[in-house]
Amino acid sequence: MSANGAAVEYRDTAPDAAAFKALYDGTGWGERPVEDFARALAGSWAQCAAWQDGRLLGFARVISDGCLHAYINEMIVQPEVQGMGIGRELLLRLLARCQAQGIRDIQLFAAAGKSGFYRALGFEPRPDNAPGMQYDNRAPQNI
Repeated sequence: MSANGAAVEYRDTAPDAAAFKALYDGTGWGERPVEDFARALAGSWAQCAAWQDGRLLGFARVISDGCLHAYINEMIVQPEVQGMGIGRELLLRLLARCQAQGIRDIQLFAAAGKSGFYRALGFEPRPDNAPGMQYDNRAPQNI
Protein backbone atom coordinates (compact mmCIF):
# COMPACT_ATOMS: atom_id res chain seq x y z
CA MET A 1 0.00 0.00 0.00
CA SER A 2 1.37 3.41 -0.83
CA ALA A 3 0.45 7.07 -0.75
CA ASN A 4 2.15 9.56 -3.03
CA GLY A 5 4.32 6.78 -4.51
CA ALA A 6 6.32 5.88 -1.39
CA ALA A 7 5.51 2.87 0.77
CA VAL A 8 3.47 3.37 3.92
CA GLU A 9 4.96 1.69 6.98
CA TYR A 10 2.64 0.45 9.74
CA ARG A 11 3.95 0.25 13.28
CA ASP A 12 2.24 -1.16 16.35
CA THR A 13 3.86 1.50 18.48
CA ALA A 14 2.56 4.94 19.33
CA PRO A 15 4.06 8.07 17.84
CA ASP A 16 5.51 10.61 20.22
CA ALA A 17 3.09 13.12 21.71
CA ALA A 18 4.24 15.94 19.41
CA ALA A 19 3.55 13.90 16.25
CA PHE A 20 0.17 12.81 17.64
CA LYS A 21 -0.72 16.44 18.40
CA ALA A 22 0.37 17.55 14.92
CA LEU A 23 -1.89 14.90 13.35
CA TYR A 24 -4.80 15.98 15.55
CA ASP A 25 -4.22 19.65 14.76
CA GLY A 26 -3.86 18.93 11.04
CA THR A 27 -7.21 17.20 10.87
CA GLY A 28 -9.11 19.92 12.70
CA TRP A 29 -10.00 17.82 15.74
CA GLY A 30 -9.19 20.68 18.07
CA GLU A 31 -6.04 21.97 19.66
CA ARG A 32 -4.88 20.85 23.08
CA PRO A 33 -1.53 21.03 24.85
CA VAL A 34 1.05 18.38 23.95
CA GLU A 35 0.97 17.11 27.55
CA ASP A 36 -2.63 15.95 27.01
CA PHE A 37 -1.51 13.82 24.08
CA ALA A 38 1.29 12.25 26.12
CA ARG A 39 -1.22 11.31 28.84
CA ALA A 40 -3.69 9.97 26.27
CA LEU A 41 -1.05 7.77 24.65
CA ALA A 42 -0.04 6.39 28.03
CA GLY A 43 -3.61 5.15 28.54
CA SER A 44 -3.75 3.19 25.29
CA TRP A 45 -3.99 -0.60 25.25
CA ALA A 46 -3.08 -1.01 21.57
CA GLN A 47 -2.21 1.34 18.75
CA CYS A 48 -1.15 1.42 15.14
CA ALA A 49 0.52 4.26 13.26
CA ALA A 50 0.99 4.77 9.53
CA TRP A 51 4.23 6.50 8.54
CA GLN A 52 5.68 7.63 5.24
CA ASP A 53 9.11 9.18 4.94
CA GLY A 54 9.10 10.11 8.64
CA ARG A 55 5.65 11.75 8.50
CA LEU A 56 2.72 10.44 10.53
CA LEU A 57 -0.12 9.87 8.04
CA GLY A 58 -2.57 8.15 10.34
CA PHE A 59 -3.02 6.79 13.80
CA ALA A 60 -5.57 4.65 15.61
CA ARG A 61 -5.67 3.42 19.19
CA VAL A 62 -7.68 1.20 21.50
CA ILE A 63 -8.59 1.57 25.15
CA SER A 64 -9.39 -1.83 26.64
CA ASP A 65 -9.40 -4.06 29.68
CA GLY A 66 -7.63 -6.61 27.47
CA CYS A 67 -10.30 -9.25 27.93
CA LEU A 68 -13.95 -8.25 27.64
CA HIS A 69 -14.27 -4.79 26.12
CA ALA A 70 -12.39 -2.60 23.67
CA TYR A 71 -13.08 0.90 22.47
CA ILE A 72 -11.52 2.21 19.27
CA ASN A 73 -10.73 5.71 20.40
CA GLU A 74 -9.00 7.65 17.66
CA MET A 75 -9.04 6.85 13.96
CA ILE A 76 -7.24 9.78 12.35
CA VAL A 77 -5.86 10.01 8.84
CA GLN A 78 -4.44 13.13 7.23
CA PRO A 79 -7.13 14.52 4.91
CA GLU A 80 -4.94 14.47 1.79
CA VAL A 81 -4.40 10.69 2.04
CA GLN A 82 -7.92 9.67 3.07
CA GLY A 83 -9.46 7.16 0.69
CA MET A 84 -6.14 5.38 0.05
CA GLY A 85 -6.79 2.48 2.44
CA ILE A 86 -4.69 3.78 5.33
CA GLY A 87 -7.58 4.04 7.79
CA ARG A 88 -8.85 0.63 6.72
CA GLU A 89 -5.46 -0.96 7.37
CA LEU A 90 -5.11 0.75 10.74
CA LEU A 91 -8.55 -0.45 11.83
CA LEU A 92 -8.05 -4.01 10.55
CA ARG A 93 -4.79 -4.31 12.47
CA LEU A 94 -6.43 -3.13 15.70
CA LEU A 95 -9.41 -5.44 15.20
CA ALA A 96 -7.04 -8.38 14.71
CA ARG A 97 -5.23 -7.49 17.94
CA CYS A 98 -8.53 -7.37 19.86
CA GLN A 99 -9.76 -10.63 18.35
CA ALA A 100 -6.45 -12.36 19.11
CA GLN A 101 -7.10 -11.57 22.78
CA GLY A 102 -10.64 -12.97 22.57
CA ILE A 103 -12.31 -9.56 22.87
CA ARG A 104 -15.71 -9.68 21.23
CA ASP A 105 -17.22 -6.39 22.42
CA ILE A 106 -15.49 -3.79 20.25
CA GLN A 107 -17.09 -0.36 20.06
CA LEU A 108 -16.40 3.06 18.61
CA PHE A 109 -17.96 6.41 17.91
CA ALA A 110 -17.96 7.29 14.21
CA ALA A 111 -17.30 10.86 13.15
CA ALA A 112 -20.13 12.57 11.29
CA GLY A 113 -20.41 11.19 7.76
CA LYS A 114 -18.04 8.27 8.37
CA SER A 115 -20.44 5.51 9.44
CA GLY A 116 -20.35 3.92 5.96
CA PHE A 117 -16.60 3.36 6.33
CA TYR A 118 -17.12 1.48 9.61
CA ARG A 119 -20.15 -0.44 8.34
CA ALA A 120 -18.04 -1.80 5.47
CA LEU A 121 -15.65 -3.22 8.07
CA GLY A 122 -18.31 -4.95 10.16
CA PHE A 123 -19.56 -2.29 12.58
CA GLU A 124 -23.27 -1.74 13.08
CA PRO A 125 -25.11 1.10 14.81
CA ARG A 126 -26.42 0.28 18.26
CA PRO A 127 -30.17 -0.27 18.29
CA ASP A 128 -32.32 2.41 19.89
CA ASN A 129 -33.27 0.02 22.71
CA ALA A 130 -29.66 -1.03 23.46
CA PRO A 131 -27.96 0.14 26.61
CA GLY A 132 -25.46 2.90 26.43
CA MET A 133 -25.33 6.62 26.83
CA GLN A 134 -22.80 9.39 26.33
CA TYR A 135 -21.99 11.89 29.05
CA ASP A 136 -22.63 15.52 28.15
CA ASN A 137 -20.44 17.67 30.37
CA ARG A 138 -22.46 20.74 29.30
CA ALA A 139 -25.54 19.37 31.06
CA PRO A 140 -26.51 20.78 34.46
CA GLN A 141 -24.98 18.88 37.35
CA ASN A 142 -27.58 17.76 39.90
CA ILE A 143 -25.39 15.45 41.91
